[in-house]
Amino acid sequence: MNHWNTRFQSENYVYGKEPNVFLKEFQKKIEVSGDALTIAEGEGRNAVYLAEQGMNVTTWDYAESGLIKTRKLAEERDVKISTELVDLNEASWEKDKWDEIVCIFGHFPTELRQKTLQSVKEAIKPGGYFLTEVYSKYQLPYKSGGPQDINFLYKPEEFLELFEEWHIVHFFMGEVSRHEGELHNGLSHVIQFVGQKPKE
Repeated sequence: MNHWNTRFQSENYVYGKEPNVFLKEFQKKIEVSGDALTIAEGEGRNAVYLAEQGMNVTTWDYAESGLIKTRKLAEERDVKISTELVDLNEASWEKDKWDEIVCIFGHFPTELRQKTLQSVKEAIKPGGYFLTEVYSKYQLPYKSGGPQDINFLYKPEEFLELFEEWHIVHFFMGEVSRHEGELHNGLSHVIQFVGQKPKE
């Protein structure tokens, strides 16, 4: 049993039930519709929010307990979400499949992170969006959440170089205050990225 499966087994939603504030702010600005994929989604708060905005949402997570809570929250909010138990090391990505992919505080070792970002780039439809907020490599001293291993934290060039030919709607690296359940609390150092894949 992986540690995420253990972490999400409590009745309490450890990151809360409300969506990430950055997602909430930018989802309204980009006005995207259609099929959305949320990866490393945990207990479903962001997936449920996207479904409430009219998206057809599929969520991937490595913890069955997180998917169970996602389905429970979706039922509570009266929306439908497709949940899939996926290990990103073995994920099967389809080219040009998604109108939007969202990754909120999804942290992986360097090799898997780079492989996942490349897969995201290919899996989004032309004209579609990638939206993410993650902890930067400067997060360690903040102690407000996230991995305590720098190899799991993001560098700005991972976005700016890989997605350089995309339309970058928003890019930010710096301090924000986050209060998301028990585990994300206080001043944090993040990277935010919203990019649109070029239309063919």
